Amino acid sequence: MKTNHKYFIFTAIAGIVFFGSCSTFDKASVHGFNSGYYKMNLEKKERTVYVHVKEEEIEVYKTEKNVDDNGFVYIPVILSDSLLKTPLQFKKQGLDIDITGVPLKFRASVYGLPSQLISEFNAALYAGWRHDNYKIVRKTDPLGNRFDKIINRGYDIGFFAGPGITQISSFSTQNIGVNEYSGMIMQAGIAGFLETDLASFGIAVGYDYLLNRDRNIWIYHNKPWFGLIVGIALN
Repeated sequence: MKTNHKYFIFTAIAGIVFFGSCSTFDKASVHGFNSGYYKMNLEKKERTVYVHVKEEEIEVYKTEKNVDDNGFVYIPVILSDSLLKTPLQFKKQGLDIDITGVPLKFRASVYGLPSQLISEFNAALYAGWRHDNYKIVRKTDPLGNRFDKIINRGYDIGFFAGPGITQISSFSTQNIGVNEYSGMIMQAGIAGFLETDLASFGIAVGYDYLLNRDRNIWIYHNKPWFGLIVGIALN
């Protein structure tokens, strides 16, 4: 068994960063419909508004030079008989920074060897430009009471990079390397996400760079792969 204590230290640090980010779950709903500035179709023109989200209602304020403190729309989000016309739609876009992982990678056939679908530890920092659309629609419960529901749809495209491990074996070195071990890699690529309030799911295309001298015989060194990528919001 070929080992290197530097790989284990590097992997441990990456694991702490990745799993430690799970403690941000309670705060990671930043992609939900929260108080802030949005674009809204108003008076037949898309305008910037400030939205104040409360537990029982949503207040929308005009923004010309400053925020107008006279809210012009009040949207109840609990059971209501409000005469408010729906749907209403709000738009927002901005920089998206996530901690991501690629749970599945597909490596195409090389040198006549079979293609592979693998699942190995990896983590990466992702940055992209995100577009969100929030639609408020009127619903009716089984008792006939009406209420307003917020539906969020979003997407973004960006780049990711980070560490991971991969299995080095005689198969992946065309029988040149005789030892089997977990090798340290750096991965990078481009990804596109479909978004929910908390998590992001998408498709990635990337490359792996093996961080030791066996990169010269590893058949997947700097070869493209396709994968499923997931993310947890940080910003």
